Amino acid sequence: MPGELMTVKDVAAYLRLGERKVYDLLARREIPAMRVAGKWLFARSQIDGWLAEHAEGPAAGGQAAPPDILAGSHDPLLEWAVRQAGSGLATLNEGSLAGLERVAARGAIACGLHVLDAASGAYNLPLVRARLAARPLVLIHWARRRQGLVVAAGNPMGVQGIADLPRLRLAVRQKEAGSYVLLHHLLGQAGLPSSVLLPAGPPLHTETEVAQAVAEGRADAGLAVAAVARLLRLDFVPLVEERFDLLVWRRAFFEAPLQKLLAFARTPAFAERAIALGGYDVEGLGTVLWNGR
Repeated sequence: MPGELMTVKDVAAYLRLGERKVYDLLARREIPAMRVAGKWLFARSQIDGWLAEHAEGPAAGGQAAPPDILAGSHDPLLEWAVRQAGSGLATLNEGSLAGLERVAARGAIACGLHVLDAASGAYNLPLVRARLAARPLVLIHWARRRQGLVVAAGNPMGVQGIADLPRLRLAVRQKEAGSYVLLHHLLGQAGLPSSVLLPAGPPLHTETEVAQAVAEGRADAGLAVAAVARLLRLDFVPLVEERFDLLVWRRAFFEAPLQKLLAFARTPAFAERAIALGGYDVEGLGTVLWNGR
């Protein structure tokens, strides 16, 4: 078929579909397209890529299978379960947004996410739908967790909430982290500009690093989950309950690494660990929240 751009009729012939089916895909935003002067146009290279993403079988479309890496956000319970399950997964803690991009580039089979959509108040699903709606991915619920301010034992500075941040040295996270997104949302709700923050050092990459900075006196506070405060015997000022999910390539979901992890997450040992860490609600773990195309 000559030319790089195709019309609806061209795409229907190319995919051996009816034109109505193409319009259905467009209505559900499941096929890459652009609208020019009221007319739908398709880049052939993008359609070929879309076909490769939806092909069945290992290394479909000539693409290598993503490596057994669990990227994205750090979660203490997930980190522990990955080891205890003997899943064989390597973890790469780089923040929710960086993990999402790594999965999109097929550089990992899954990533952890806890990204708040300020417009809807929902976690993760709006971002995944907007960014990766046409990919064969699934969003799996992991846990609900308490997020708040980790402070020194005994809370010597009397921290009560976000309004106290202008007087505190804060352990900060990288911009790709869900905690970064949440912190700036909470600042906005409190009517505080981000310029009030007093970073205690360079950005940190895990929940545990935030708690360690407070424990060692390098920071007065940091936004992190309740579990790391308990692990390091620090105080915790709760702010919100958030949802932490796993975004997984659909084929990888049925393979050994993820299945071992999810099977272990159904054991009594896992439930006991969640209680011991504190701040977790694992009801519904493993529920499929969204199934991409």
